[in-house]
Amino acid sequence: MQMTIRAELENYLKKSGITINQFAEVSGVNSGTISSIINGNRSIAVQQLDRITEGMGLAEGSFYELYVDECFYQSAPNWRRLGPLIFRCAELDKLDCIKQVVGMMMDNLSYAPVLFETAETLFKQDKHTAAAILYGSVAESEKYQHSERLALCQYRLFKIALCEDQEINLKAAVQFESFVNRLDEVDQLDALKDLANLYGSLRRMDKVEEMAKVMGHKAAILYKYRCEDRRREFSKEPTMPLFLYISYSNVLCTASYGARGDYDQALYYASLYADMSWVQEDTEEAKRIISQFEGWSIANRYLYLLMKGNLDVLQEYIAYIEQLEEEEELLPALYKIFQAANHYCWNVDDIILRFERNIEFFRRQHGGIGIYNPQVTNDRYARFIIELSLYYLAKKEYVLGIEYLLDGLEKSSIINSEACLIRCVGLFEQNRSKSSFEALQRYQNLISEVQRRNDKKNGFVIDNG
Repeated sequence: MQMTIRAELENYLKKSGITINQFAEVSGVNSGTISSIINGNRSIAVQQLDRITEGMGLAEGSFYELYVDECFYQSAPNWRRLGPLIFRCAELDKLDCIKQVVGMMMDNLSYAPVLFETAETLFKQDKHTAAAILYGSVAESEKYQHSERLALCQYRLFKIALCEDQEINLKAAVQFESFVNRLDEVDQLDALKDLANLYGSLRRMDKVEEMAKVMGHKAAILYKYRCEDRRREFSKEPTMPLFLYISYSNVLCTASYGARGDYDQALYYASLYADMSWVQEDTEEAKRIISQFEGWSIANRYLYLLMKGNLDVLQEYIAYIEQLEEEEELLPALYKIFQAANHYCWNVDDIILRFERNIEFFRRQHGGIGIYNPQVTNDRYARFIIELSLYYLAKKEYVLGIEYLLDGLEKSSIINSEACLIRCVGLFEQNRSKSSFEALQRYQNLISEVQRRNDKKNGFVIDNG
């Protein structure tokens, strides 16, 4: 005979030798309710089930699998019972139970809207793994439609998938990109921004430029309409001021051209946010954002003149970045300074001394700081530490150079950056004869860890336990 929650409760009362009234006092569930549940005259609400489970001295959620069966096989599915169950399973991380519920519910496609709304609530509560199960199920049910809901599911799945592993991030971006145009016009701006930032962390600067220009064009159209008619309402308000998307698209283009060595184009795009007098908003928040963009324009002008080999601007650039309030702005600035120093064989020891505290802070934080998304910041940190290593190796300061190089190898392994890994391994092999025994051991351990992760990802791990 299939066990039921009612039978489990009844057996517990008999074995424990307690009455319904006594159990009602222990569990906090009305005695009449307990009696009706045992007699099969009343369905159990999730809240009541949790109290009964606690009263029986069992772990939270012990009866959820049985509860799912009762919801679907012993009565008609009822969202008033299933909805609270999904939320409780999310709280208790009972993901298999959520998969079971959602799988059964999606036999009836009319549940797709309510499951999507539930996923949105879970997403806002940062219960992303549980939300992903619901988004994935809804997306699968609507995969042959061109609905905005399908696009939103894919957008959320893209955001949830992002992690330190660059290979996983690339797959997530490729899978999501074709759905951008199906989003609401306002949501498209954030989606394009997120894709551009991610492609930046992957050093796909051609894609950064593509996403940035589309975002800027769409934002400019919306901004024109909004300025022409202040009463114009969008289906939803953008998460940031519209003018910010326009200017940020130019910032992204600056970075894209700069990374590809086209410094004249980078300087051109940097000039586009040097003067933002065209912005019509005059709030304190707007003034703060405008000041930030104009500051970035100044910094990028110094930067790309420096990258062109103009050493005369170095001290001006240093003086400028020293006054920056945001600690996170120093990381990309110092990275570019060391990149230029290595390219042009400049001595920047004085800069290392001036920013010694900041460099040590970046090492302790492993680059994960500031307003930038973790994917961008982690990539910047890995590249920064490799450039710093290269600087010391060129000066024949092998102890420091190899120490920073191994830090870079470790970070590159964590984020699974193939380009950074190859560069680190190449540099280390070139300097292997200069490495200490301890450094060689650390290098071997890191390479073994890279191999282990690669084998695990490709299903080659053999359990010898």
